[in-house]
Amino acid sequence: MRPKALLHVHQTPDGVHFGAWSLFEIKTAFQPLFRFRGGKVEIGAFECLVRPFRNGQAISPGQFFPLVPGQDKVEVEALMRAVHLMNAGAFLEPAAMVFVNFDPSLFVDRILIDRALSDLRAVLGEAGIDAARLVCEMTEQKTASDDLLFDFVNALRRQGYRIAVDDYGSDDSDMERIRRLKPDIIKFDAHWINRLMDSSAGFALLEAMVRRFRDENIATVFEGIETHWQLVLAEKANVDFVQGFVLAKPELAPGNFSQFRGSDETIRAPFRPQEPIQIPSRAGRTFGRKGAA
Repeated sequence: MRPKALLHVHQTPDGVHFGAWSLFEIKTAFQPLFRFRGGKVEIGAFECLVRPFRNGQAISPGQFFPLVPGQDKVEVEALMRAVHLMNAGAFLEPAAMVFVNFDPSLFVDRILIDRALSDLRAVLGEAGIDAARLVCEMTEQKTASDDLLFDFVNALRRQGYRIAVDDYGSDDSDMERIRRLKPDIIKFDAHWINRLMDSSAGFALLEAMVRRFRDENIATVFEGIETHWQLVLAEKANVDFVQGFVLAKPELAPGNFSQFRGSDETIRAPFRPQEPIQIPSRAGRTFGRKGAA
């Protein structure tokens, strides 16, 4: 039996999938995550982002989600994942990882967990995406039961999916969440990264955190990278992935990231700025000129 979500997924003549719910069309935007390779960056993954439309007009996710009644949230989130995965299977690089979001607060009992797992397997099969490519990103919403959350994460892991934790920051609760969830990937909060990059002491902390997680076999992502000087610091910190407008903005599926494809069949682009950069420092530690972005 096809998952219920796929019954509400439709396809345009050019092969793009979209979801229909109430008065809305649910579309996919892709944003790449990049790795550093020898002075260049290459795409290693894509995050799938929801883009709702009403009467042909785009509205922000922040406007859309409050309009979804509580009793429909599980269904709408499943529909979004189905749309994203069908588009990912159709248009993304076959070797790239695919990040999709899960709101852990919605999985309030084991019946919902089992249904979500069953539907996810079926959608991946229809989309032609191997389980090893899927990264299940846990958003920061609070759950009614930590035990149910850990059951859900462990069940996803047993299916062969990777687990990511979103918006890691400086709160003690974030570290406790990492210890208990044991994710494969941690995405650092963009605002926290930007604050830490503004001082040499903060940057040293970033380096230490990346090194600590790597020692624990956890990959790291810096989100919200918007300038070249931040990109250079991210490489210096030895982070595994970077994501941000300085490299690529989200694009509606199918997306066009051909500018990153080189003649050697890897997806690449130069990133180095024309001038050196610096980290502002109360202690006087200097790396160059921050204003060179």
